[in-house]
Amino acid sequence: MITREVNESDYLPVITVLNDWWGGRQMAAMLPHLFFKQFNKTSFIVEENGNIIGFLIGFISQTYVDQAYIHFAGVHPDYRTSGIGRKLYNTFFSRVKEKGCTSVYLVTSPINKKSITYHTKIGFEIIKSDCNKDGIWVHKDYSGSEEDRILFVKKI
Repeated sequence: MITREVNESDYLPVITVLNDWWGGRQMAAMLPHLFFKQFNKTSFIVEENGNIIGFLIGFISQTYVDQAYIHFAGVHPDYRTSGIGRKLYNTFFSRVKEKGCTSVYLVTSPINKKSITYHTKIGFEIIKSDCNKDGIWVHKDYSGSEEDRILFVKKI
């Protein structure tokens, strides 16, 4: 098993499996090709026997240079709970910390309960808002009308 920076050529292999990894949810449109070209120094792949089994796409903010953002991360369903996600996140944390970042942000959908659980488990905190739904702080219309999101931050 190896961890490496993403390459532009990783786009098609990742995008081809993305919706399946999310149980049929249509997620591919949320991960444009440009991320694999423009953010490869802060985005990572885990491979086993030449097959991609996990990825993390992230970058350092252009506006707030001490902040980093994880745009998308995924692990093949057969490899979940094997530490691959934690390996990807720790690799990202180390890289952006080297570049002067002190916090990492990410956003997820309220429907993605596994993401909410995972991120709180690894030390992310939910950023409070003025809307609490079912005990979770939700930022209303964050990604457009009726597109509520949960925002997270982790100090590194």
